[in-house]
Amino acid sequence: MSFDFIKNKKVYFIGIGGISMSGLAEILLEKGFKVSGSDIKSSPATDKLKSMGAHIYIGQISKNITSDINLIVYTAAIPKDNEELLKAKTLNIPLITRAEFLGNIMKGHKYNVAVSGTHGKTTTTSMLSSITLDANLDPTILVGGNLDIINGNVRIGNSPYFITEACEYKESFLKFFPYIGVILNIDADHLDYYKNIDNVQNAFVKFSKLIPRDGYLVCCSDDSRMKKVISNANCNIITYGIDSGDITARDIGFDSKGCACFKVYKDNEALFSLHLGIPGKHNILNSLASAAVSLILNIPLENIKKGLENFKGTHRRFEIKGKKNGITVVDDYAHHPTEIKATLNAAQNYPHKRIICVFQPHTFSRTINLYKEFTSAFDNVDELILADIYAAREKDTGEVSSAMLAKDISKRGVKCSYIENFDLIVQHLNHSLKDGDLFLTIGAGDVFKIGEMFLK
Repeated sequence: MSFDFIKNKKVYFIGIGGISMSGLAEILLEKGFKVSGSDIKSSPATDKLKSMGAHIYIGQISKNITSDINLIVYTAAIPKDNEELLKAKTLNIPLITRAEFLGNIMKGHKYNVAVSGTHGKTTTTSMLSSITLDANLDPTILVGGNLDIINGNVRIGNSPYFITEACEYKESFLKFFPYIGVILNIDADHLDYYKNIDNVQNAFVKFSKLIPRDGYLVCCSDDSRMKKVISNANCNIITYGIDSGDITARDIGFDSKGCACFKVYKDNEALFSLHLGIPGKHNILNSLASAAVSLILNIPLENIKKGLENFKGTHRRFEIKGKKNGITVVDDYAHHPTEIKATLNAAQNYPHKRIICVFQPHTFSRTINLYKEFTSAFDNVDELILADIYAAREKDTGEVSSAMLAKDISKRGVKCSYIENFDLIVQHLNHSLKDGDLFLTIGAGDVFKIGEMFLK
C-alpha cells in the first residue's frame, strides 16, 4: 500500500465519524500513523477510533488545528466556512479531499474495484466482499455500512485487490483509479449539486472514462441511461440484467421470506443456481453485478455461489432488528424514492398482516427536489408516520417540512400522519402496532433509534 503522498505521519480528519472517513482513519492507524480528527458528535465510530489510539475532538473549532499536523483530510460535505478548514489554510497545512485521499490509497493496488450507482452500492460492495473473502483473495475493503464478516466497515488486506464504494456526490468518484468500474444504476439524486438527471448521467460517463483500456466496465443493461455510458467507454464492457445482458437471471422465484431463487447465466450458458439470503428483487441485480466482477477476477464458480448465498446483508439494509409481541421490526437506510419502493416491494414478500412504516426524510434539498416522487413512494403501506426531516449538512429554510409531505401523501389515500418527535412516535406505535405487523423504520438519518426504542 503506497502512502508516498504523505511526507509525515500526522493526519487530521475533519468529519472523522463519517462511515468512509472513519474507515480511512482506521487504515492509517493500522499502518502506524498518528491520527486525530473532529466530528459534530460522538458515535460508535469515533469511540472505536479512540480505542485504537486516535485523538478525537467533539465540535469543529479552529483551536483543534495545530501547526504540527502534516495533512488534513476533509469530505465534500464540509462547508467552505468551516472553522477548522479556514485555520488549516491560515497555517498552510496541506489539504486533501476524502475522495483524493482514497484515490491515492487505490494507487497502491492493481485490481481496484469501484462500485458506483445511485442505489445499491453498499450491498453490492458487501456481496463482493463476501465472495472475495470466500475465495481467499485477502482484499482491502472499504464499505459504506457495517458488515459483520469484517467486523465493521473496513478490512485491511495484503494483496493487490481493493474493493470500495464510489459515491457520485459532487463527482467525488472522479478522483478514483478503478481497474473495474461498476455502475449499478443512474437516477436523479443530489440535485442540489447536479441540478438535473442529464448532469448525473454525464458524471457517470466521466467515471467510465477513468477505467483503463485493459480494465472493465460492469453495468446494468436494464437501465436505459446506461446506453450513453457504454457508447463513451474505452475499455472492456460486461453487462448484466434481468431482461438483457451478458450475465442474466432466469427461472426467478421467491421463498417465504421474499428471498430470490434463480439461475445465473452467462451468454445463454447456465453457470449455477442461487438462493439469496436477503429479500427483494433489486438484490437479484446486485448479485448479478457481483457475479460479473467475480468472473473478471477469475474467481471459481463455487466461491461466487457460496459467497453470495452466505451473505446475510449489512446493517441498516432490510436489517431485522428484533421481534416483540409478534411484531417484526426492520430498519432500512433507503432515503430516495426508488430505494423506498424497492424496500417496500421486498416487505410485501415478507410475512406480514400489515406494513407500518416510519420514514425520516433525509435533507431538505432532496425532499424538495424529489417531492412529487416521495408522495407516491408509500402506496404499499397500511400506515405511514413521518418524522422531522433529518437536516444533515443543511439548514432549514422553511420551504418544505414533513407536515407538508404528510398532507400530500394523505391525499393519495395513504393513512399518513406527521408526529413531531421520537418519543411521541413510539407512544403512538405502542398503541397501534398489532401481532403479525411488519414495522419498518426507513431513512438515512437516526430513524433506526425509533425501532430500538420500541423494542426496549
